[in-house]
Amino acid sequence: MRHRLLAALAGGEATISQLAVALDSNKGNVAHHLKVLADAGLVELAGTQRVRGGTEQYYRRTMSGPDVSQAVPAEEESSAFAAAEPGVFLALRTLRLTPRHAERLTTILRDLAGQPDDADGRPYSVILGLYQLDQTLPPGTGATSA
Repeated sequence: MRHRLLAALAGGEATISQLAVALDSNKGNVAHHLKVLADAGLVELAGTQRVRGGTEQYYRRTMSGPDVSQAVPAEEESSAFAAAEPGVFLALRTLRLTPRHAERLTTILRDLAGQPDDADGRPYSVILGLYQLDQTLPPGTGATSA
């Protein structure tokens, strides 16, 4: 869900309600995961807009990918992303791929996921994922006041 939220926010600012509709989820679930992402510094409040029933809050991504150049203690399980040591690379990207390129990349990722462990090597974790984004935010997203 957090990855999907970050991908949805790549299209611009959005409210919890807009994200819930775009991701076919409920507002409580979206709000919970947005809070975790905000606590990790990956999203932030972009602004607010007065509406009939109150105030809508708009969220945006803070960067194109998390900065993991500083070590994050492994016991911080609640953060959206955790790095075991400085220099770990982690990036979140939306790519436009042809079906042929998507198939090739899927084959590479599956091969990597199926590699046997090297018993003498240091343990590392990887996050592998490739899926087609077919969710778009409703028109009219974006904050009007800060």
